[in-house]
Amino acid sequence: MTGDKNNLTRWVLDYTDELYSWAYYKVSDDELAKDLVQDTFLAAAEKIREFKGESSPKTWLFSILNYKIIDVYRKKVNKPVTREPSGFLDFFDEEGSWQLEKRPKDWHEQDENLLDNAEFQFVLKNCLEALPEKWNTCVRLKYLTEKSGDEICQEVGLTTTNFWQIIHRAKLQLRDCVEKNWFQN
Repeated sequence: MTGDKNNLTRWVLDYTDELYSWAYYKVSDDELAKDLVQDTFLAAAEKIREFKGESSPKTWLFSILNYKIIDVYRKKVNKPVTREPSGFLDFFDEEGSWQLEKRPKDWHEQDENLLDNAEFQFVLKNCLEALPEKWNTCVRLKYLTEKSGDEICQEVGLTTTNFWQIIHRAKLQLRDCVEKNWFQN
């Protein structure tokens, strides 16, 4: 037991920063990322006797952390959507054509990569947070964790049709929010 305790203490010192960076990258929330790292070490402490050394401690800890992150997203997706911020008719007319004022603007005029711009990242983060939680979770899993639609559906318990409908609506809402808060300012 003492050896296990020493190993865990060393792992906390060696891997906390990397685990936190990964968790923060995945959830974009400082407090949640800290909680996930803490939960990872608690789970590791409970299961340390099962660690056989077939992988590195770092790999084992990251595996635990990734499951903790998936659990966070799974819980968010299973919450019902309380409101839909924009309906289909907010962007399209009855025939399915774009409303003139809602047509996507040309974003190719930018000389810089917008994702390298801290102010743009702030606007995008706020737009993501304005989405219903289920939509936000699906977008983050799809585009930040780069998981496939099938993986996400399996992990969070959505049908493929429902997942792609959420992604479509979320992208429309994000585009509208970014255009209002970035390109029209």
